[in-house]
Amino acid sequence: MSASQPESSEQPQTVPEVRPPRATRVDVKNFRLLRDVSIVFDQDVTVCVGRNNTGKTSLAEVLSRFLRPGDIRLRVEDFSTEAYSEFSQAYKTFTTGDEEAARKLLPEISLTVFISYDKETTEYGSLGSLIVDLDPDCTEVVVTVRYALKPGAMKEFFRDGPDDLAEGWGDSFFLSLIGPRIPHLFERSAMAVDPADPTNFRHVSMSEVAKAIKVDFVKAQRGLDDETERPKEPIGKVFESLFIGASKADDNSPLRDFADEAEAALGEIFSNLDGKIQDMYDKVAPTVSDFGYPGLGNRNFSTRTTLDTKRLLANFTSIRYPGSAGIELPESYSGLGSRNLLLILLTLFSYYRDYAAQRNQSCIHLIFIEEPEAHLHPQMQEIFIHQLGVFKKNFPATDQKPNSWNAQFLVTTHSAHIANRVGFSAVRYFRLDEHSEPDGATSSQVLNLADAPGVSKEFLHKYLTLTRADLFFADKAILIEGTSERLFIPAAIAKLDQAGGEGGGSLASQYVTVMEVGGAYAHLFYPFLDFLGLPTLVITDLDAVKPDSSKKLKSCCVTEGTTTSNEGIKKWFNNEEITLTELEKFAAEEMPVIERRGLAYQVSEIPGDACGRTFEDAFILANPEIFNLEGFATKSIAEQEQQARDLAKGQKKSNFALRFAVMEENWNTPLYIRRGLEWLLRQTPTPAKTNMPEPNAEHSETPPESQVAVR
Repeated sequence: MSASQPESSEQPQTVPEVRPPRATRVDVKNFRLLRDVSIVFDQDVTVCVGRNNTGKTSLAEVLSRFLRPGDIRLRVEDFSTEAYSEFSQAYKTFTTGDEEAARKLLPEISLTVFISYDKETTEYGSLGSLIVDLDPDCTEVVVTVRYALKPGAMKEFFRDGPDDLAEGWGDSFFLSLIGPRIPHLFERSAMAVDPADPTNFRHVSMSEVAKAIKVDFVKAQRGLDDETERPKEPIGKVFESLFIGASKADDNSPLRDFADEAEAALGEIFSNLDGKIQDMYDKVAPTVSDFGYPGLGNRNFSTRTTLDTKRLLANFTSIRYPGSAGIELPESYSGLGSRNLLLILLTLFSYYRDYAAQRNQSCIHLIFIEEPEAHLHPQMQEIFIHQLGVFKKNFPATDQKPNSWNAQFLVTTHSAHIANRVGFSAVRYFRLDEHSEPDGATSSQVLNLADAPGVSKEFLHKYLTLTRADLFFADKAILIEGTSERLFIPAAIAKLDQAGGEGGGSLASQYVTVMEVGGAYAHLFYPFLDFLGLPTLVITDLDAVKPDSSKKLKSCCVTEGTTTSNEGIKKWFNNEEITLTELEKFAAEEMPVIERRGLAYQVSEIPGDACGRTFEDAFILANPEIFNLEGFATKSIAEQEQQARDLAKGQKKSNFALRFAVMEENWNTPLYIRRGLEWLLRQTPTPAKTNMPEPNAEHSETPPESQVAVR
């Protein structure tokens, strides 16, 4: 450009960043516990938490069966229990001659995947066959996979059905009749649906779905047993997968060159070995003519040695660790945690290599990791879940590829360490819903914690720490104020169980988490607990106060007080000016309860008697004979409260609680705590008939004597 020419004022155009497609959510209908749920996926890592048998394994199963190619055959047990009655309703309609209406009533299992892609995308790749809309502003793909009765198969399906379905036993008999026919008369089909118009759809093949959505799994049971118990090393099996992935790579790629070189080297070895074995055979084995058997003629046998490179890696490749004096130690001699982590990482890397080797790469790569915490210590668990997002960049870097790996990880866990490490918005809580139906039908809901109404997200991000993450896995919860209750409550639970709770139940046989939250913060958990639907007992102090001469509130005995300074109590009743008289009235007959939350604060042991303002006061008033209080029985209620309060002030809280939690046993649990524990014992986290393991899930052992986790 000459000096006389003005410089161009145009700014260089920037190429917009095109983000890879990703699965945003899946909807599941009628599959086991997943009656009608929607699971929203995080861009990188989604962590699924919840008690045992709430549907996490079912999610893995439905993804595996519905998104992978090949034939599938489901059974009646794979349908949600709520769908069983729908089979009967469909049959009743079918007997009226209305086959079309019967088909609409007949239950089916379906999985719908919602995929988002960038509007600036110009090449859709394998996703293109699933796009059916013509709207240029639409950036979503919807794919539905159904497992439903084949067309024209209804008469065969309902063949030999009873004339009348009797109440009670009729449905059971009918299901036993049609159940064996489901694997043969039901089939899987897929269709791409217009996001804006469900009536606009196109049937697609499962191979088209599999090309767009790749699904892989890392199961919880990974075969890390003693080497005498298994025929081959599991890590060698992973090396086989890595070699297969390399052999599928594009021509002239470093991976393909490596695979070809390995095959050529082994080919030369096989050729030499083949000649040696033929020579050996000629020397040690007879010729055919030596057998003298008629009809064989003069033909002789020759040998060929055939070795498969991939099978060599699987059957004869193992990991060795350096020992001392030149001795190498086998894989099984390493700690379970290290072996487990190494196997997971190598498995994930093999999935990446298989994905990268595809000529037309899948747009979506879902990887389901089941319970990675097995054999990993807490710090390693936290690091592992953090590193999953890093792998998406580090794995392609090993192949010197600029693009990141388009993977989305779904992790199921029972580890509070993993649940605490991921972002709050990445956690999905599986909650088993209770039903009052006589058949005990149950289903789960999947809750996105970020959608919890009325919850302070900032507070929970800071306060839902490791110990509070136990809420995701507990049957029930107890929220307490401080050290005294934390030490004392397990002893109170043991005493209640020893005495035989109502109905012979036991809190110690349930998974109860006891969390110390402080009186000033307990109320911040109320909406979150309601969202989880977790039976929760809140044990707090009455904290009686009265105004002094300057109208400032100061602590006092209950008989002198006018109100409470406890924020948890005031927020519970939504009344900042609530009086002690009102609180006494609310708790006179039974403990205040809101849905699945119960509030326990100090009450008189006998109506009209003295009442404590703190745990220590209440314990002393419930056990005056232990403390040898001088003239206690002859004193007024106000004097009794003051005497108990003065004694409590001279006690160190932790020593006081330890004395009666560990060293002494002959004491009475204060009424407000005993009443709260009895209420919590009556709460049923799941219906009695639903406490069964999911199909393909391990049967859990009988819980140990005590499952109370104190945090």
